[in-house]
Amino acid sequence: MKLIILDRDGVINVDSAQFIKSPDEWKPIPGSLEAISRLAEAGYRVVVATNQSGVGRGLFDMDTLNAINEKMIKAAAAVGGRIDAIFFCPHPADSTCNCRKPKPGMFEQIAERFNIDLKGLPTVGDSMRDLVAGASMGCTPYLVLTGKGAKTALDPDLPVGTKVFPDLAAVANHLLGSSPHKA
Repeated sequence: MKLIILDRDGVINVDSAQFIKSPDEWKPIPGSLEAISRLAEAGYRVVVATNQSGVGRGLFDMDTLNAINEKMIKAAAAVGGRIDAIFFCPHPADSTCNCRKPKPGMFEQIAERFNIDLKGLPTVGDSMRDLVAGASMGCTPYLVLTGKGAKTALDPDLPVGTKVFPDLAAVANHLLGSSPHKA
């Protein structure tokens, strides 16, 4: 099984220091939905793993998070993409849970749900915690320079083997061995 694990905010959609708190605030990064479509067409199972501490902080509720995710799923489907599963941690940053990245809990859940060893599978994030969580489970970390990625790229402690790309579309091009589609 080919599987790719994507962070949401800063990888698929534009991030915000004030959190994405409503479907109206969710805006895709140009090319990200098309990248998901191309990955799905190539046989990848596309899984999202995202920290959503805004739920635990009371900034939005589960119904709102579900509505945001539904908008993302429908937007991907509108361009031929498919998101196979969304895993999220609703706990605030000071939580002792095991599911909040950089801890590996969400990745353990993904491995269990899909009955797959994550070793070598690509995981794409824009922050150190995304990369560390995936690398701790043997994933190959891909850093995108969208969202917080440009700042993260300056960190001298990136996990060994981290691959750096401008955005999710460039990651898809790399994984699929193709160049960007010219209009």
